[in-house]
Order: sequence, then C-alpha cells, then structure tokens
Amino acid sequence: MTTTKRVALVTGGMGGLGEAICIKLAKLGDTVATTYSPANTKAQEWLKSMAGQDYRFYAYPCDVTDWESCQACIRKVTEDLGPVDVLVNNAGVTRDMTFKKMDKINWDAVMHANLDSCFNMTKQICDGMMDRGWGRIINISSVNGQKGAFGQTNYSAAKAGMHGFTKALALEVVRKGVTVNTISPGYIGTKMVMAIPKEVLDSKIIPQIPMGRLGKPEEVAGLVAYLASEEAAFVTGANIAINGGQHMQ
Repeated sequence: MTTTKRVALVTGGMGGLGEAICIKLAKLGDTVATTYSPANTKAQEWLKSMAGQDYRFYAYPCDVTDWESCQACIRKVTEDLGPVDVLVNNAGVTRDMTFKKMDKINWDAVMHANLDSCFNMTKQICDGMMDRGWGRIINISSVNGQKGAFGQTNYSAAKAGMHGFTKALALEVVRKGVTVNTISPGYIGTKMVMAIPKEVLDSKIIPQIPMGRLGKPEEVAGLVAYLASEEAAFVTGANIAINGGQHMQ
C-alpha cells in the first residue's frame, strides 16, 4: 500500500493538539477527517477557517463515548471517503479534583471520553485494517498516565488504561500489517494550557520540565506523522514520551 491516498481520522481534531495533527497529516497528502462533539456549534466555522488556510478537512459529528454514534460516524466516513487507514484517538476531557471530592459522575465522564472512546472508535475500523493488510492506530495518552498527577486519579487511570489497550491490541494485530502505538505528551502549548495563569505556569508547571519550556503542538503532530508512516512499520506496542524530559523527574 502507498502512503499517498490514505484516509486519516482524528477524533477531537478541532483546535489544540488535534488541529495540529490534522494539518500535519493533510500536508503529507492524506485525506483527513475529524470528529467533533454534536454539541459543538462552531464546527462549520472551523472548517471555513481551515479552508482559508488551504486545508480541506471533512468533519463529522460524533459522541465518542457512545457506541451507536461511533458506528454511524465511521459508516458515514467510509461512505464519503473510503475505509480508514490511520486512526488517531485524540479526543478526551478532564474533570480535575482530589479523589476525596470526586464523585461517580466525574469519574465516569473522564473514563468514557478518554478510554471507552478508544474501544468505540477502534472497534469500528480494526477488522477492515487487518483485512486490507495495513493500518495505523495511534492513541494520544499523557505523561500523567505514566507518573500520575495530583487531582487526576480519573484522568491518570484512563490515560494509563489507553496504553494497556495499545499493548494488548498490538499483539493481536501485529501479523496483519497493523501497528498500534501510544504517544504520551507532557504540557503542550495549546490554548487550553496557555489559558492557565502565567504565574502558575512559571511557578508550578515549567519547573517540572527539564527542557524548561512547553511543547509545541506541531512537535507532537510530527511524531504522529512518523508513527503513521511506512517508515514506522517496525514500531508497535510502544509508548513514546514527548514531554521535554518530564517523565524522568
């Protein structure tokens, strides 16, 4: 299979890290689709803004926490664009609070959006990848899935679970030309992170990073592009840290 006519699907691709991943894959010639929450009223506005930058993306409403919604989404993507060759499970949420204060609603919200979503989306496309003898599944986890974080028992558990999912699935599909990998970013300079007060960034977050700066979304997108490439065919079941050395702390 060549790398020039691939269909890539990025969940949660509007804004932040997901947007950088969409742009990078589009630059490489992929046909790129993204999902967005059905509650997102600015999806068409985003598509127009991207078209103004010479990027054409396809966007599909999808609640990644809901099985039927994911089924319908993949069915529509396949009808419009063809089967998915590259899946990037990027969508996720946070509901930060100490475990003492955490309730079942906020635990479930994070587990459904970050972990259940991997099953819901991957299950729709994995058999097809194996039948065609080629596929790339890339799960976006977090450094906090490796080292934990205060106030993030839900998020850390979900992100650690994503890599367990990666390793087990990688073993099952490795002989069928499909690779499954995890990327674990640290603090990346997305709009969400940059909204953190500067004094908190400077005093609490940057000191944790040996490189002394936030990562760039484009740096993570470059790693996604590599794992999606032919050159990464021998990489599977890996969890690649991209966090300025923070995992060493």
